[in-house]
Amino acid sequence: MSGNERIAVIGAGAFGTALAAVIALTGRSDVTLVGRNAGLMTDLAADRMHDAVLPGIELPDSLQFSADADAVSNAGIVLFAMPSQAQADAARHYGPYLAKDAIVVTCAKGIDKLSGDLLTDMLERELPQHAIAVLSGPGFAADIAKGLPTAMAIAAADMAVAERLAQAISGPTFRLYASDDRIGVQLGGALKNVLAIACGIVEGRGIGDSARAALISRGLAEMSRFVAAKGGKAETVRGLSGLGDLVLTATSHQSRNLRFGIALGQGDTVDPAHGTLVEGAYAASIAARLAGELGVDMPITDAVSAIIDGKLDITAAIGQLMTRPITTE
Repeated sequence: MSGNERIAVIGAGAFGTALAAVIALTGRSDVTLVGRNAGLMTDLAADRMHDAVLPGIELPDSLQFSADADAVSNAGIVLFAMPSQAQADAARHYGPYLAKDAIVVTCAKGIDKLSGDLLTDMLERELPQHAIAVLSGPGFAADIAKGLPTAMAIAAADMAVAERLAQAISGPTFRLYASDDRIGVQLGGALKNVLAIACGIVEGRGIGDSARAALISRGLAEMSRFVAAKGGKAETVRGLSGLGDLVLTATSHQSRNLRFGIALGQGDTVDPAHGTLVEGAYAASIAARLAGELGVDMPITDAVSAIIDGKLDITAAIGQLMTRPITTE
C-alpha cells in the first residue's frame, strides 16, 4: 500500500466509535477517534467503554482518542461518521486541519437536506482539494464493535482509491468491497432507510410478512430506477449497499428506521426530536422531491414522505399502493 494509511474517525457516536474500534482491533496503533466533547473523549480513553451508545463493549487498547481538531492532521484517511445533516458543518470545522493528501470517507447514509445533493457532491464543494469516498452497507454499530462478521461497500470515483481504502480499513471481521459507483452506493444507503420505515409501518399495522417481502422487492425496483436516473449503476443496489442493507434494516429491530416506522404504524405521531435521529425521515421527502423532478416513479417513497409530512394517512397510503395499475414486473 502506498501513501499515508493513518486513520482518523470523526464522530464519537455509535457508528463512528464502532468503526474506529473494529479498525483498531487489528492491533494497529495509528487509529484515532475524534470528537468535539473533550470530557467524553477523556472518559473513553480512561474507561475504554462507551456505554451511552455501545453498552458493555470494551474498546481496543490501541485505539486513541482526541477532542482536538488538529488530531486529524497526520491522517491520510479520514472517516466522517457523523449524521448526514452534520457533515457539511464537520467539513467546514475540520477541513483546515486535514493533511493535503487526505482522503475523506463519508460514512453517513443520507442526502444533504438543504441542497438535495449526495454527500460526496456536497463534500467535494466544501473540500475541493480532497478525494471523497463513501462507505455504506449492512452493518449495525454494535455488531461491528463486537467484531462480528460484517461486509460493506466502499466507493470512490477512482477504483484504485477505493481498493486502497478497502485494503487499509478492512480487518479479520470487517470486510470492504471496492466500487467506483459512488452514486449507487450512496443512494442505496439513503433509500433503504426510507423503505425500512415503510416496512416498519407494515409491521406496526400487523399487515403481515408477505407485505414486507413485497415492499422489499418493489422497493428495490424503485431504488434501481432512481439510481439509474441519477447516473449510477442500477446493478449496484442489488449488492451490499442496496439489497444487503435493505434486508438488514427492514427486518431487524436494531434499526432506528424500522422502529420509527413501527411507531407510525401503531398510530404514534411524528416526533420532530426523534425524527432527527432517523435518516430515512429526511431522505423520504428529499428523494420524493428529486424523483418528481426526474420523472422517476417511486410510489413507496412518495407514500412514506406523505405519511411523515402528515399529508396522507396510513390506511389511504396502503389503499393507493394496492390499487395501482397492474403492470409487468
